[in-house]
Amino acid sequence: MDIHLNAKQLKSDVKLVISGSKSESNRILLLQALYPYLKIHNLSNSDDSEFMQKALQSVSTIKDIHHAGTAMRFLTAFYATTAGQEVVMQGSSRMHERPIGVLVDALQQLGANITYLENQGYPPLKIVGKNITLNQVRIKADVSSQYISALLLVAPKLENGLEIELLGEVTSVPYLKMTLQILTDLGIENHFSGNKIIVKPCEKLTLQEFTVESDWSSASYFYSIVALQPIGFTTHLASYKKSSLQGDSVLQEIYKDFGVETIFSENQITLKKVAHPTKQSVAYDLRNAPDIAQTIAVTCLALGMGCNLTGLHTLKIKETDRLLVLENEISKFGASISTTSNTLLLAPFNVELFATNPEIAIKTYQDHRMAMAFAPLACKQPITILEAEVVTKSYLAFWDDLKRLNF
Repeated sequence: MDIHLNAKQLKSDVKLVISGSKSESNRILLLQALYPYLKIHNLSNSDDSEFMQKALQSVSTIKDIHHAGTAMRFLTAFYATTAGQEVVMQGSSRMHERPIGVLVDALQQLGANITYLENQGYPPLKIVGKNITLNQVRIKADVSSQYISALLLVAPKLENGLEIELLGEVTSVPYLKMTLQILTDLGIENHFSGNKIIVKPCEKLTLQEFTVESDWSSASYFYSIVALQPIGFTTHLASYKKSSLQGDSVLQEIYKDFGVETIFSENQITLKKVAHPTKQSVAYDLRNAPDIAQTIAVTCLALGMGCNLTGLHTLKIKETDRLLVLENEISKFGASISTTSNTLLLAPFNVELFATNPEIAIKTYQDHRMAMAFAPLACKQPITILEAEVVTKSYLAFWDDLKRLNF
């Protein structure tokens, strides 16, 4: 499904309800599998969370999580540490190109029985669940925080808990802190000091219910849209809280540079365009919030600003090589952009070129964030988003919500 967009005059003051955070949802779903009496509210309706739920509920020994990377990592740890379970973890062709060796190595240190069925270090995996009694493990921390979170989530049900030694600089620290805070909220004792994390065994949670906050990554696309509107334009998003666990909540600080103010009121935020940007170029280290890199790069392009984004090394092993494809698609507008394995550099752009461009087709590369990050550019010129249905991976109602704004 391709979608043609030409957003000339948008409707201000619209209120949108954003689905629960995919990151929080998948963490709490795994904990619910360990503690079945736990009730969850505002669960994400994303494909990733759906695949996570289906895998946990299915009696099949083949667990196909398609393109859900979080589910692959979390469920690998879950089944490896659940005695009596024998499963095959598999996914899409792209999932079989995404490395998982760091996590498998750590689980094997603990005595887990995991076999690679095709390529060493990559899914699909055969897992024979075991009762794990060892409680010390070392893991590389500079590749993906999801590997560490996978271990943390199963740790409270291990007989002796778990002590994790982190090797190297930790990637995406807010996501790691999110996992630990959720454990704390549920009454699971844990300690994080220096390069060591300790999680104590826990038989019963002190909390019976958990409400998932709405997804800040999904909010990023509306920050981008508001940044491109006249002063005074507003959009309201629910349900968000000021003390968020999500790393992408840094949006409220970053988008001040683009003239967007974030106003908290009860369980919602109001995004308001209050000023025109004054900087010709911006620079951000996104190591703790890499999922908003695409949104920021496209916002800068639309405003004619340059940007220097760093801390992006995890983007090359996502649904696609996000740095390479960002360079491909942004170049179509005549902008000067270059990337390395860790950085993106966009030169200030002459926005008058938008008026001379024909309608440009944006390839999405089976990546939901490519579709959503580029959609706001329709405020500047007509664009087509190819294979637009990919947004269901994280934000099922995205195109419907854009229609409410008059896209």
